[in-house]
Amino acid sequence: MRILNMIASADPETGGPIEALRLTGLQMARLGHAVEVVTLDKPSAPYVKEFPFPVHACGRWTRKYGYTPELARWIAANADRFDAAIIHGLWNHAAAGGWSALRRAGLPYVVFTHGMMDPWFRETHPLKHIAKQAFWFAWQGRVLRDAAAVLFTCEEERRRARGVFGGYGYAERIVAFGTADPPAGVENQLAAFHRLLPGLKDKRFLLFLGRFHAKKGCALLIEAFARIAASDPDLDLVMAGPDPSGLKSKLIAQAARAGIADRIHWPGMVAGDAKWGAFRAAEAFVLPSHQENFGIVVAEAMVCATPVLLTDKVNIWREVQMSGGGLVGPDTFEGIENLLRSWLSLSGDDKSVMRARARAGFERHFRIEAAARDLVAILRSISLRGLHEAA
Repeated sequence: MRILNMIASADPETGGPIEALRLTGLQMARLGHAVEVVTLDKPSAPYVKEFPFPVHACGRWTRKYGYTPELARWIAANADRFDAAIIHGLWNHAAAGGWSALRRAGLPYVVFTHGMMDPWFRETHPLKHIAKQAFWFAWQGRVLRDAAAVLFTCEEERRRARGVFGGYGYAERIVAFGTADPPAGVENQLAAFHRLLPGLKDKRFLLFLGRFHAKKGCALLIEAFARIAASDPDLDLVMAGPDPSGLKSKLIAQAARAGIADRIHWPGMVAGDAKWGAFRAAEAFVLPSHQENFGIVVAEAMVCATPVLLTDKVNIWREVQMSGGGLVGPDTFEGIENLLRSWLSLSGDDKSVMRARARAGFERHFRIEAAARDLVAILRSISLRGLHEAA
């Protein structure tokens, strides 16, 4: 098949949606399918050239919504080269402008919401939700209404999205999702990570890896770690990730006030070998999020046999709990503190068992091969349907 992906940006610092596209696209390419991407990025952006598939960057005119007339022109000129399309994400011109152009071109499509209909956003930003509901009535709801399917990566995500916005119905589908095995070269990966943080080479640490954003619960983790730090003076914390919202300086100040600044390490965004080295070297991975659609980082930790400590606001928490590869708690200061204390209370043998179960849980629930097969099957069915209707 020839598959077109539409997304606001190919920038890896934007988080989960582009990583999801990259992972599924690589696997679909291995299965023999042709994958291309159209974005709202500036054509000169370095990550456009570095992406593993052809990226057609249309050059946004506005920073937030990303309007550009080039998107519609590009789709009109190229839609007949593709069998089906995938819209990744909501609330931007790649979705709304892409929908309009796809309809005119007659190219069938599906939508990946990537957690962007979670009620957490409505509860946390009620005024912004009112504006989104208006946008939903005008454009965004029609994008989902006209899609062959709206895709969710687990039952929890689908359940939480229902009723958040009113006015248009849509066809729901759950697809498998996950990540791939890391590349070979464990020693090189560990070495790459230790080049970033050489002082941690012989130390135990917990790992947070993700964007610094209010929804990630980073402040909860700093506070919880401060509360347990004295009980295990040999344990450090690594806070790794990009800082698009300027939150990092506040977190560093919080750590200093708590007297644990020397126990927390801030390597910035880690990628490639250094990322895999971080997962492999960590004692456990912690994700204290208030809202998390799927959490690719959870699957990435588990594929490295690294136990995960996460909240019940990460939509795949049930799969993690069922696997025995991690611990789950509420997204409160006390909840994260109890998670950390529960981890520290485990014996060495118990931690080894949890590591083995984390890897087994990945094998059972989160292999990218199953995700790609699921997605290709859906795209093939809508492509055949489009051909049949055209006939």
